[in-house]
Amino acid sequence: MRLHKKIIIIFSLAAFTVFGIAATTPPDDPKPKNLKILPKNISHEDLEKTMHGFNDALGVHCDFCHAKSKDPNQKWPDFASDDKPEKNIARKMMKMTAKINSKYFSFEKDEQGEKKNVVSCGVCHHGNPHPEFKAPPHEEHQGPPPPPPPANN
Repeated sequence: MRLHKKIIIIFSLAAFTVFGIAATTPPDDPKPKNLKILPKNISHEDLEKTMHGFNDALGVHCDFCHAKSKDPNQKWPDFASDDKPEKNIARKMMKMTAKINSKYFSFEKDEQGEKKNVVSCGVCHHGNPHPEFKAPPHEEHQGPPPPPPPANN
């Protein structure tokens, strides 16, 4: 009888463990919806890396661009929604930086021979949600002006 109880307890603990893991594990990476600029077949890891890059470059969280979920039980934003204008602004900025990089910096390559993105969000935003549009104070420009470019002969 004693061995029978041990087996039941061990089986119950194993079942609770399996059910607990199943209940807390998110479903397999669902395909992202409503991608208009990023590749439709982007991996979950690359999408996360891209989005976290935006978070860092603008000093914001996901809900800066993504609308709150209409489901009160959902803690994450509704990533597919286009309800916030910031999301479409981000898309336009992605197109703009891609165009600048391909037009003016296509010669820049990394160690693997891939094109480098020289211009990115952080170039203008410096960790702020909105870039500053003012020139630096005059004191920062101490010293003589740079020499003029050489004359074309």
